[in-house]
Amino acid sequence: MGFVALVFSVAVLIHYYLWRRLVRATTVPGRTRRVLTWVLIGLGAFVPVTLIGSRTEWGHFLAWPGFFWIALMFYLLVFLVVLEIPRALALLAVRRSERRRAAASSAVRPDAVPVATAALTATGPAPASTVPAPSEDGDRVEDPPAPAEPEVAPEAIGRRLFIARTAAAVAGVGALATVGAGVRTALGDPVVESVKVTLPRLDPRLSGLRFAVVSDIHLGPLTGIRHSERIVRMVNALQADVVAVVGDLVDGTVAELGPLARPLADLESRYGAYFVTGNHEYYTANGPEEWIEELRGLGIRPLRNERVEIAHGGAVLDLAGVNDVTGATVDDGPDFERALGGRDRSRSTVLLAHQPVQAHEAAGYGVDLQLSGHTHGGQMVPFNLVVPLQQPVVSGLGEVDGTQVYVTRGAGFWGPPVRVGASPEITLLELRA
Repeated sequence: MGFVALVFSVAVLIHYYLWRRLVRATTVPGRTRRVLTWVLIGLGAFVPVTLIGSRTEWGHFLAWPGFFWIALMFYLLVFLVVLEIPRALALLAVRRSERRRAAASSAVRPDAVPVATAALTATGPAPASTVPAPSEDGDRVEDPPAPAEPEVAPEAIGRRLFIARTAAAVAGVGALATVGAGVRTALGDPVVESVKVTLPRLDPRLSGLRFAVVSDIHLGPLTGIRHSERIVRMVNALQADVVAVVGDLVDGTVAELGPLARPLADLESRYGAYFVTGNHEYYTANGPEEWIEELRGLGIRPLRNERVEIAHGGAVLDLAGVNDVTGATVDDGPDFERALGGRDRSRSTVLLAHQPVQAHEAAGYGVDLQLSGHTHGGQMVPFNLVVPLQQPVVSGLGEVDGTQVYVTRGAGFWGPPVRVGASPEITLLELRA
């Protein structure tokens, strides 16, 4: 309930701001403004409905239009905020121009009387048309009062509307172009990142061992079977020794998404494919257990707070996996002692853990390398600037308390089918002694 209230509050605030900049500032009172206002109100209500409904089978049809609007809404907000400064400067220039015009039209020249007097002295009486006629008692008639300050001229209103409409047009075009490019990136082929990681304690005989790392596939209402088929095809082309699927595989139940996961049975590697849960496995209606069994049937081994030995070249590497931290809410959280305790610490260890933040605890067990996902690399700039508030590494190779951490950007997307500044990724990671 708290999540729904938060989403609703944020949606209301953003849409009020969009109304101020895209409707109120660009229209005059009338039918057009009323229609656009109600359209924006409807789109605002669509946001929480999409976020809630898309998680249910009945609401899958909301996913495409709803998430597309969420992405467009976000980038309209970004562009309009960026345009606030030039917009304010342009309006300030218009106001100064209006004040100068008003002052010029209402001011009386201070040298008018002396000039007239000088003219009378030098040339004699002025023509009757230029000298105020005296009254019947001989006194001069008073000068007419200065005109009242004029209201804002129609052309000034036009300039303000022009500035507001120009800012709205720039924001609209920029947001549409950004979202359009982001959709193309999100739905396109993942980038293959080749990374070499040196582990100081690695047995030289294990040097060259290769991991295909993929995370955040997010099978769901916006992905088809070609999404999983493409990932399997690209992973197999890497000819890796180990395949690591590091969480957030699905956004739905086996009944809904089982057919989309079946291509994973074709994953190929020398020493097998392994899986650890992500937070989204715990968001599914039936929980992660049904997916654990489904993956076993597809030939992928889940590592549920456990480890296995990878024998290669006459040496052994410990490969461990822990549950996602979200599992703690249903008594299925990570257990590092069970996964890493009592092992031979002279051997190098690679840990699969969905969230980079789990490296803080893994470091205490002497883990050499942790493979993670979860962040999507931010997915949509500038979210990449917010991720560090929760996670120690956003993407790529980093270090946490002496443990190296590689964070893949993920091969899919969550929410809007949009990726901006964080293309989807499959990683070929090679260990070096």
